[in-house]
Amino acid sequence: MGLVAPVPLSTVLREWGRIGALGFGGPPAHVALLRDLTVDKRGWIDAREFEDAFAACNLLPGPASTQMSIFCAHRVAGRAGAIVGGLAFIIPGLILCLVIAAVALQDEPPAAVDAFGMGAAAAVVAVVVQAGLKLIDPRRGLVYVIAGALGAALTGPYVVVILLAAGFFELARHKLFSAVWPALVWLAVKVGALSYGGGYVIIPLMYGDAVEAQRWMSEQAFANAVAYGQITPGPVVHTVSFVGYAAAGLPGALAATAIAFTPSFVFILVGARHFQRLRTSPNVRAFLDGAGPAAAGAILGAAVPLLTAIDATWQWFVLAGAAIALLARVPPIAVLVGGAIAGLATTLF
Repeated sequence: MGLVAPVPLSTVLREWGRIGALGFGGPPAHVALLRDLTVDKRGWIDAREFEDAFAACNLLPGPASTQMSIFCAHRVAGRAGAIVGGLAFIIPGLILCLVIAAVALQDEPPAAVDAFGMGAAAAVVAVVVQAGLKLIDPRRGLVYVIAGALGAALTGPYVVVILLAAGFFELARHKLFSAVWPALVWLAVKVGALSYGGGYVIIPLMYGDAVEAQRWMSEQAFANAVAYGQITPGPVVHTVSFVGYAAAGLPGALAATAIAFTPSFVFILVGARHFQRLRTSPNVRAFLDGAGPAAAGAILGAAVPLLTAIDATWQWFVLAGAAIALLARVPPIAVLVGGAIAGLATTLF
């Protein structure tokens, strides 16, 4: 598979950096921006090839939109382009997340910042439920959906066992471990290499470790972190940087981020040429028949711990308003920002 056009690295840096800085709204927005750039405007990639690549990325563990950004950069500028484009996509949101973490995770954060996060955290429950419902296909794997939902809601850090048991039902078994740097490294590995189903699956994967097992964050701080990961541009997986910051400060945030995103680069750099064969593999399809529905259920179950973090009466009104807005097809990013602004407004009265 040769290059479509000799795209300079400076162009990749500029265009992928723009998407990383302006890609509010999660994976659907990222993929739309990538398609607009590489297929519609520049003609670097054929529309069918783009769709096939996106389907293949969805068969890989880890954040699909990040992998897609790396693949597109690889397609137009080779391995160097994949690295430059992937980093340009990730870093703008990471910088913003680190700035927010430094302020929001203080022992006594400013009241306005805390309320802003609480408002967004209330709205994010509705967004997470919507994301989970969209992923559920009633024609397959409902038992796995239920298992994933119950696992995320009730078993905390062990939900990854349920996801892997569903996926490797006829293929393999998996085992967890936990304790600060080893636990943080394992959490980041789960986020980057085991989060089948997209960015939202990281919520149940992280909640049990960050809040219950390791107690790096309170329920409200974690819910706020999930909301900040939604509000900031770039991949939802940036939420892992908040958890890393809470666990071990700036070094923890940078290490967790690097570990979580590295598998995406490896998967694309090593496997891009084999995507078509991967998509048609019976074993991969069989695995996804279990892991995919379980991941969708896990996303729904992730709403439960986020819901328990709501302790202010006004947050319930924000949640209700967010649910109504989503039903009215208001974009999720607008719902989250609206919830954050509502929370900020409570500090003015």
